[in-house]
Amino acid sequence: MRIIRVLFILVGPALFLPPAPSEAQLRRNREPTLPPPSITEYDPRSTLVVPAHEVRRAKFPAVDLHGHPPTLNNSEAIKRVISVMDRLNLQVMVQARGSSGERLTSQIEAVRAAGYEDRFVFFTTLNLRGVGPGSGALIAAQLEADVAAGAVGIGEIGKGFGLLTRKADGTRLQLDDPELDVVWETAGRLGVPVFIHTGDPAEFFRPLDLENERWLEMAIFPSRRFNDRSRFPTFDDLMAERDRLLAKHTNTTWVLAHMSWYTQDLGKLGELFDRFPNVHGEVGAVLYDLGRQPRFARAFFEKYKDRILFGKDSFQPDEYPYYWRVFETEDEYFDYYRNYHAFWQLYGMGLPDDVLRQLYYGNALRIIPDMPTAGFPPRRAPPPPSTSDPIATSSAGPSEPNRSSRTRHP
Repeated sequence: MRIIRVLFILVGPALFLPPAPSEAQLRRNREPTLPPPSITEYDPRSTLVVPAHEVRRAKFPAVDLHGHPPTLNNSEAIKRVISVMDRLNLQVMVQARGSSGERLTSQIEAVRAAGYEDRFVFFTTLNLRGVGPGSGALIAAQLEADVAAGAVGIGEIGKGFGLLTRKADGTRLQLDDPELDVVWETAGRLGVPVFIHTGDPAEFFRPLDLENERWLEMAIFPSRRFNDRSRFPTFDDLMAERDRLLAKHTNTTWVLAHMSWYTQDLGKLGELFDRFPNVHGEVGAVLYDLGRQPRFARAFFEKYKDRILFGKDSFQPDEYPYYWRVFETEDEYFDYYRNYHAFWQLYGMGLPDDVLRQLYYGNALRIIPDMPTAGFPPRRAPPPPSTSDPIATSSAGPSEPNRSSRTRHP
C-alpha cells in the first residue's frame, strides 16, 4: 500500500493534466516568420485544375419563391426584371417583398397591364407591430382582403418577428403568441402558404470569438449579432417557439426560409420534416452550407424532394448561376460569391432530374394556389414507389394538401 501511495503522489498530478499536443497539432499551429496578413487581405488563388461547367441558365424553368425584385408598379421596372428572368430561365417570380392593401394591388394591376401576369405572383405581408388584444382578428381580416385581391401567400415574414418586434405592452412578440392563432388559422382555411424567416444562422447567436466561422460577417455587420442575452433569446429557444407555432397549426402550409438555418445540421431539418408533413424548406442564402457537403446534401434532397423549394433571396442576377452549378453539376472546389458568408469552396451536388424538377418548380406549383402553369413542362406521371431505397423516399411523405376550396395546381 505504501508503494501505491508513493506512486500516486508522483504520478497522480499527471493524470489531471491536459494531453500533450501531437506532433501533427504542433506542425499545424506553427507561427509564421513573416508578419501575417489580416483576414481580409489573405486571398489565395487556387492552383487546382479540374473540369468546370459554368451554368448560366437553370436546366428547367424555375420558380423563385424568395424573390426580392424592385417594386413592380411600372412597366419599365417589370420589363427589366423579365429580361433577367428570361436570361436565367426563371419562369415565375414570387414577389416576397411583402406588401398589403393598395401597395399590393397596384403591383398586381401593373403586372397585368404590362402583360406579364403569367410571370409574377404576390405574397402579402402582416402588420405585427404593437400586437395586443383584438389585433389578431384585424390582421386576419386584412389577410382575407389581400387574398381576395390576388395575393397567393404570406411572406416573407421577416426575422424581426421573434427577435425585434414588440407588442403593445413593450414585450417581445413571441412566435407562438396566441393572439395570432386566428391569423395562421385563416391562412390554412384560405389555402395560402406562410413563408417565414425565423432568426439567422446559429453562429450569429454565439460569442464573437476566433472560433466562430461567421466572425467576418458579424464583424462587418453589427446588426447581425444576436449574442446579447439581455436583448435576444438563444437560437434554440427561438426555434423552440417556432416549433410550438408549427405544432399548433398543422392544417397550414409553412415554408421555412433559409431551410430554417439548419443546413449545417441537415439531420435536424430532417427531423423537423418528419414531425410536420405540412412544413417545407426554401434554399435562399444557404448555398455555402449545401456546397460544402455535396454527397450528404444530395442524399437529403433526394429523400425530401417533395419538401424543398428554390428561392434566391436578394435580387442579384449574377449570383443565380452559382445555385444552378451547385445543384446541377458535380464540379469541384469552386468559388462562392460572398467571402463573408463562407471562406471555403463549393462542390456540385449533381442532383438528378426528378429532384431538380421538384426543387425548381414542382413543389411551388403544388403548394401555391392559382400559380401560372404556362412555360412549365407538362406534369409527369410519378414513378412507382421503391421499397428497396430508403434514402429516396421520405418517411414523412409529401405534404398533405390544405383543406381549401381554392383551385390548386398539381
